[in-house]
Amino acid sequence: MSHATFLEKLLDLSARQAVGRQEDGEVCLSGRQVEWLPLGDLTEYEQPTKYLVKTRNYSDEFSTPVLTAGKTFVLGYTDETDGIYKASGNPVIIFDDFTSANKWVDFDFKAKSSAMKMVTSSDEGKLSLRYLYHWLNTLPSGLIDGDHKRQWISNYSYKKIPIPCPENPEKSLAIQAEIVRILDTFTELTAELTAELTARKKQYNYYRDQLLTFEDGEVEWKPLGDVSTVQRGASPRPISKFITDQAFGVPWIKIGDTVPGSKYVTHTAQKITQEGALRSRVLKKGAFILSNSMSFGRPYILGINGAIHDGWASISDFSETLDSGFLYHFLSSHKVQSYWLTKINSGSVSNLNSELIKSLEVPIPYPNDPKQSLAEQARIVAILDKFDTLTHSISEGLPREIELRQKQYEYYRDLLLNFPKPEPQTEGVA
Repeated sequence: MSHATFLEKLLDLSARQAVGRQEDGEVCLSGRQVEWLPLGDLTEYEQPTKYLVKTRNYSDEFSTPVLTAGKTFVLGYTDETDGIYKASGNPVIIFDDFTSANKWVDFDFKAKSSAMKMVTSSDEGKLSLRYLYHWLNTLPSGLIDGDHKRQWISNYSYKKIPIPCPENPEKSLAIQAEIVRILDTFTELTAELTAELTARKKQYNYYRDQLLTFEDGEVEWKPLGDVSTVQRGASPRPISKFITDQAFGVPWIKIGDTVPGSKYVTHTAQKITQEGALRSRVLKKGAFILSNSMSFGRPYILGINGAIHDGWASISDFSETLDSGFLYHFLSSHKVQSYWLTKINSGSVSNLNSELIKSLEVPIPYPNDPKQSLAEQARIVAILDKFDTLTHSISEGLPREIELRQKQYEYYRDLLLNFPKPEPQTEGVA
């Protein structure tokens, strides 16, 4: 089947012809029949002030998701019952005011970040919110490094969206609905795969916690500081003085260089000079690091040589006692993550300082037989790595399938929303 024939079938003999014509036969989707209007004239937005979560007592056992701006999006789940945004009845577009990223939300939630807006259509008789969502995803970012403007007010409210057949609202909404129907077919496929991925992650978390739960006497619990060396990273200041683009620069490892779901740090956005590296903490590939601020308590293994800033702690000199994979899974476990939250929420500390990390007790199986201990740790790691590969690998398993479906959606989205723009007016032409 040719590309054109396939598209016509999707559109039911082409929405551009069958759905998009006026009664008199004029083609609705010609340049004259599409009106480009500013988003600010067609939408309304709300700040998340009334819906901000008050505590950080998050747990998968609670029912209300807490949303934040940025890649994480769902930060956790809360048991708070007041100040919930009821998107299950009235869906909303969550717009990240600093990055311009957006999400479609049709479930009730609370908000963590004030750096977002809840965007809705001001007139559903003219602009379908779901149509707006798909169209927003066609826009290039256009952000400038260091630009901390509120993007919706300063930028996006002036962007123009194409409204087909503006003189015939019924026809216009029919075209918008047909485009939405086709694109939603692709997003539903992605959603099904994403739901499967979520189930796999829960399965992985379950088995991880089961395998890392020990009965009394099965293991010896030792402070991490007794079986390893814990050191905080260091940042040369002012950092701008030491940033370099030169080939001999040292990779500068920041929290933002991590990839959600990955256990490895494999690249950095910036490098620092050799002089800057002397004022930081340089680690070799294979080193173990732990975030001690922002998204604190997240473990990673370095896939590159580099220098870590003071938002990281390094954990080293444990190979005789701990398998690095075992330590990674243990530090990622719900038990340890909840422990960090308890400490931070106590108000006594604002980040995971070295002493707090050193005090964390880790399980050592067969403590009197190092060889058997490491073998048992490796057995546990082999089981958990299978789930980790299935859920997180970009080259195999569900994430790869989701990536392919997303590319398919983007292809048809850009095709269907490629409306003709009006010809620029030439002065002096009648």
